[in-house]
Amino acid sequence: MLIRLTSGVDASRTRVVLFDFDGTVSLIRSGWMGVMVPMMVEILGELKTGESQEQLREVVEDFVWRLTGKQTVYQMIALAEQVSARGGAPLDPLEYKRLYLERLHTHICHRIEDLERGAPPDKYLVPGARGVLESLRERGLKMYLASGTDQLFMRREAGLLDVARYFDGVYGALDDYKSFSKKILIQRLIANAEAAGSEFLVFGDGYVEIENVKEVGGVAVGVATAEPHCLAIDEWKRERLAGVGADFIIPNFLCRQELFAALFPNGQQV
Repeated sequence: MLIRLTSGVDASRTRVVLFDFDGTVSLIRSGWMGVMVPMMVEILGELKTGESQEQLREVVEDFVWRLTGKQTVYQMIALAEQVSARGGAPLDPLEYKRLYLERLHTHICHRIEDLERGAPPDKYLVPGARGVLESLRERGLKMYLASGTDQLFMRREAGLLDVARYFDGVYGALDDYKSFSKKILIQRLIANAEAAGSEFLVFGDGYVEIENVKEVGGVAVGVATAEPHCLAIDEWKRERLAGVGADFIIPNFLCRQELFAALFPNGQQV
């Protein structure tokens, strides 16, 4: 199922394709928001401000979603700011990040172990993702994988999923979080003359990568995955991806023929 949001837009001029990782390609970390948001609500609730759990959840979901696609530490910086705003003494954002990653590891470790034991990698891919990656690669396009997840973990997971081989570069969050972002990567590729802004195509399920590519004039496909099965469009994601300029919305990559006909309406084989 493909939903076109912008009429007259296609990706026929594309030279560089940027993919988000978690929720767009990989399902290893599926459910991460269900770990992060409750942790943050718990921390804010301990301040006894009189706000209800639902009120705190609304506050947290707003900034977590807005920062999805940026390095995880930015969500923790926002948490620290919320603690300060309520008169609390926040921990260092990196300490909040450590606490979150400990909880997330408990949630996803069985998936990593399953892959290490030889489970089929496609079990933890968004449906149809491999076919799209292979088709784009066959077109001779430059492809980059970028994530707000720590680069060490993200590269390991991309290897376990056997998708790293499709990309010209695989980038994740660094300890020096100001030294890398998806926006920095896009600007670097433009500066190196790999592509003009209008020659970018992005696939992502988060606010940041869609916004970054639309800012430079590229084409954006919002992957509104309803995890973990990814068989229908997540309306919450759809609304937010449309709000930052996504040109197309898909629930997964099983609509490859329809998707490529819309993106590349030039008769090329897909």
